[in-house]
Amino acid sequence: MNQGTLHSLLAEEADKRRIEELRRFIDYHNYRYHTLDAPEITDDEYNAAFQELLRLEERYPQWKTPDSPTNRVGGQVLSALETRRHTLRMYSLDNVFSTEDWQGFLKRLENALPGVEPDFWCDPKMDGLALELVYENGRFAEALTRGDGEVGEVVTEAMRTVRNLPKVLRGVFPERLEVRGEVIFRRTDFMALNERLRKDNAKTFANPRNAAAGSIRQLDTSVTASRPLRFLAYGFGEVRFGDMPSWRTYAEVMARLRDFGFETPPGGRLCRGSAAVETYHAELAEKRETLAYEIDGVVMKLDDLEAQEALGYTARAPRFAVAWKFPAQQATTRLLDITIQVGRTGVLTPVAELEPVSVSGVIVSRATLHNEDEIRNRDVRVGDRVVVQRAGDVIPEVVRAVLSERSPDSQPFVFPHVCPACGQAASRIEGEAAWRCVNLSCPAVIRQSLAHFVSKAGLDIEGLGQRWIELLVSSNRVRTPADLFTLTVSELLHYERMGVKLATKFVDSLQRAKKEATLQRLICALGIRHVGEQTARTLASAYADMDALGAASPEELQTLPDIGPEVASAIRAFFEDKPNVALLASLKELGLWPVQSETPRAPVGPLTGMKVLFTGSLSMPRSQAQRMAEEAGAGIAASVSKKLSLLVVGDEPGSKLEKARTLGIRVVDEAAFLALLNKGDGTLVGEDSADAPQASIEGNG
Repeated sequence: MNQGTLHSLLAEEADKRRIEELRRFIDYHNYRYHTLDAPEITDDEYNAAFQELLRLEERYPQWKTPDSPTNRVGGQVLSALETRRHTLRMYSLDNVFSTEDWQGFLKRLENALPGVEPDFWCDPKMDGLALELVYENGRFAEALTRGDGEVGEVVTEAMRTVRNLPKVLRGVFPERLEVRGEVIFRRTDFMALNERLRKDNAKTFANPRNAAAGSIRQLDTSVTASRPLRFLAYGFGEVRFGDMPSWRTYAEVMARLRDFGFETPPGGRLCRGSAAVETYHAELAEKRETLAYEIDGVVMKLDDLEAQEALGYTARAPRFAVAWKFPAQQATTRLLDITIQVGRTGVLTPVAELEPVSVSGVIVSRATLHNEDEIRNRDVRVGDRVVVQRAGDVIPEVVRAVLSERSPDSQPFVFPHVCPACGQAASRIEGEAAWRCVNLSCPAVIRQSLAHFVSKAGLDIEGLGQRWIELLVSSNRVRTPADLFTLTVSELLHYERMGVKLATKFVDSLQRAKKEATLQRLICALGIRHVGEQTARTLASAYADMDALGAASPEELQTLPDIGPEVASAIRAFFEDKPNVALLASLKELGLWPVQSETPRAPVGPLTGMKVLFTGSLSMPRSQAQRMAEEAGAGIAASVSKKLSLLVVGDEPGSKLEKARTLGIRVVDEAAFLALLNKGDGTLVGEDSADAPQASIEGNG
């Protein structure tokens, strides 16, 4: 076997492991979101992982399995409720986030239906719990949650308590009808429910969707009956028409559902042509705050049912419909306090403690203020009325203070120069925005470092959550990651609520993680400054083990892709720090010392050999765009230089654009970048044009 063949086989094996890793990651977070209604990651992080898995499965179709999450809608069902299979699968919807995305969807329709100017049924995208209701001879017979799209939970008795649900259909109806829609709360009803729960000292709901899901899944239907739920119908599954004529358009479907007695999403409209759809989306985005229900976008379905049937479905979504999500939403509230959080590298991060406010359907009570400079630049003060935004409808941040409502007695915030966790003096390195606690024994730093080490970005140690880390650190049993691997079952049994079964599971998880750890994961888990997943992958492919990496000079490190002086210095500083040297020695002695297991294979594609850099706000997460470029053969540059081949520009690009033009570097917008990836022949469109359409930031809720 020659060297090239060996490298290719090793790279394919690495991709296969990555596919398996992504499937486990997505399945876990599907379960958290769809089954437990308790998401742990942002939509951006989920979408990035999902898109990466899609691309890998397209590259290696032989490794795509029937149970891949790309073939499913999400969420396995709880065992506490009976389950049943849907007669026809309940699909999810693909999302678009900008006018360019919408035009891309239209282009695909045009290719599939040449010469047709399609009409669309458009209505608000409700954010509730998706259900299917079964009617036999006009009588309500059964209700199922969407579940994983194939099998749902039976929630018939709970749905019988929903006040606006027709138990018997009106007028002339099919012999059997499966109605699809969502259970939701009106804004006022959701706020009233949370207020009642607070008075009862019960746990409140973060958003209306969680409240709807929690209410319908109650085994005690009296709890469901006590809550003002509503069902909005927007579609159908199996229909046995009997002697009735079948439906021909979606507008007719919605009219018939209303005739039968169903409430439908307010403001639904037949839009003739793409311009009418764009107008409808803009109108709804402008008045979303005035609506009775929380919405996060517009759903557009091809009106012609025969054309829908001809287009069919992908593995997870219809080809004839799409959801156009809204941009980030803002709200105004009171800044009650500014507290300081301590991160794993000792960074002191200011956090805004807010009077709870609903933003994009989520109750926000805390938001990031980033650092001392940001507070000073925005002049945010305790007691101010502030504008809060969920960036991408996900991450809360304080945008600005409402100066017209500021109290004359307000005082600028004074950033503390001591660590709130340990009381030691903090320091700020010249040229950096962050204050840091430099106390190596700071309990907050230790806790956050351990949490990162065991997280999915690190060694992915199952079951070892924040609560157990707090207990282990506060008891002084664990001070470094190496201490985790010396824990025994007998020791763990001394902790409250720790039984033999759980203690054994913890120890087994730790030993399994130690055995299965890759060099890339260990590098990432150690929390070296400026070293994330991509840089860890680069280092793991260049060095045999941690000893080899530790011996590398800054000059040698800078010869690697996208490792500049700052990153190289941070890596050297890590290996020269005595506590880190001691930690690595302990890990090596414990057997946690993975070696290089893969040789990277340079992908071949339309961007092979090119250096690409992104600037400005894109319609997708930056990490997703970078991964797409890498999959097409490109390397990702860290800055604008003569070595740069291509600058992809989004909204508000800043100084990188001017520098690239000065150097004569090729500049394209996001749409042209995506077209290049799809076209695959090296042709660049929309190149460096002042009139080129720029990608806009759209919500991702």
